[in-house]
Amino acid sequence: MIAPSILNRRRLLRSTACGFGSLALAGLCDDDARAANPLAARQPMFTPRAKRVIFVFMQGGPSHVDTFDYKPALEQHHGEKLHFKDARKMAKTGMTGEETVMQSLWKFRQYGETGHWVSDLFPHIARHVDDLCFVHSMHTNGVAHGPATLFLHTGSTSLIRPSMGAWVSYGLGAENQNLPGFVTICPSSANGGPRNYANAFLPAVYQGTAVGRAGQPAAEIGIRHVRSDARTAVEQRRQLDLLQALNSEQIAQRSGSDELEAVINSYELAWRIQTNAPGLFDLSGETAATMSQYGIGEKETDDFGRQCLLARRMAERGVRFIQINYADNGSNPRWDQHSKIEQHAIHAKATDKPVAGLIADLKARGLLEDTLVWWGGEFGRNPFSQGADGRDHNPKGFTHFFAGGGVKSAFSHGRTDEFGHEAVVDKVHMHDLHATILHLLGLDHERLTYRYAGRDFRLTDVEGRIVENILA
Repeated sequence: MIAPSILNRRRLLRSTACGFGSLALAGLCDDDARAANPLAARQPMFTPRAKRVIFVFMQGGPSHVDTFDYKPALEQHHGEKLHFKDARKMAKTGMTGEETVMQSLWKFRQYGETGHWVSDLFPHIARHVDDLCFVHSMHTNGVAHGPATLFLHTGSTSLIRPSMGAWVSYGLGAENQNLPGFVTICPSSANGGPRNYANAFLPAVYQGTAVGRAGQPAAEIGIRHVRSDARTAVEQRRQLDLLQALNSEQIAQRSGSDELEAVINSYELAWRIQTNAPGLFDLSGETAATMSQYGIGEKETDDFGRQCLLARRMAERGVRFIQINYADNGSNPRWDQHSKIEQHAIHAKATDKPVAGLIADLKARGLLEDTLVWWGGEFGRNPFSQGADGRDHNPKGFTHFFAGGGVKSAFSHGRTDEFGHEAVVDKVHMHDLHATILHLLGLDHERLTYRYAGRDFRLTDVEGRIVENILA
């Protein structure tokens, strides 16, 4: 009989030494590749379900109990004064603890094979409920717009941290070397402003590229100075070569300057963008049916419809992380109805058809399978009234929804209590949501780190879990 082989520590180290060497070599090669071209496409940590994300940001906190989280109890107890746990702690705007229940102004109906309830605010999105994955048990940090918006984008309410798009660019690079890897369309300068798409302590090359600004008509947006009327393409190339030669001299004297390296890379990227971006922003080649699908040409939907169509064009050209912002630069964000909750109808009218058109268009083109569409705001709103006809902020329970990109369709996860005041079943914190989105992209949120000031940082800080239940 042959004696079994004994694997002691010495034999184990000897047999696996080559493996350790291979791991070290792979790390060195990755570092070299990142240094040579920090935006070069990189392999995910494991097989991804999605290649890219389109985040549809609804600034101001849309009311979940008026949109996608149907609560019959609000109708049954409308006008009654009831005690809501921690109402005063949640938002100090005159709450007493005994609050007046307020029903939704809009009727809810069931749609699709799933029979999911959607309010009359969103008749177009409602037709796609069987393509959607609702998370009804969101909760987050921050009770005011500024901290909560920063937390949504960066995982921190106050400290300067990289935005999620920057983390994605850092982890995966750019799929298309001729376009930015991370673009935000018409971002607001308020409630975090540029910090919501900034790189913070990550290398500057990973910051988001802002296209347009909140309040600017979408028909006018684009990348500034992408064309030159003063010089030919040959002259511009010679000018760039000279400039880069001078920059190389500077970088040789200031080795390790992150900002200077980012400037040099930005010049090269800008040159490549010049030959690609003009076509990206030109919608004239789109069919009349497609334009109509997004609501382009209609007064209420034209502006946001153009943003959504532009996002689809970026997605099919390989932009990795695209954010569409339904936002403004004023002190009173959209969807922020502390009074006159009926104004939700204005914002729903502006966004409903464009978002539905985006989902349908991506699906028809085969892009929805590997594009994750993510819709939501920084928090929800209370089930009781503020003043006569408004709702205050609610970070304790609200709804986001997703489509495509490896999430279940025709599915709902978690729930709030009977009034929609607080998430109570299968709660999902914003850190959990971030961890899950990174997972869908093939990134481990615990391993996607960057060492800064003597500490390894990550998007989810020291928290976050993957919401396995929503994965397809």
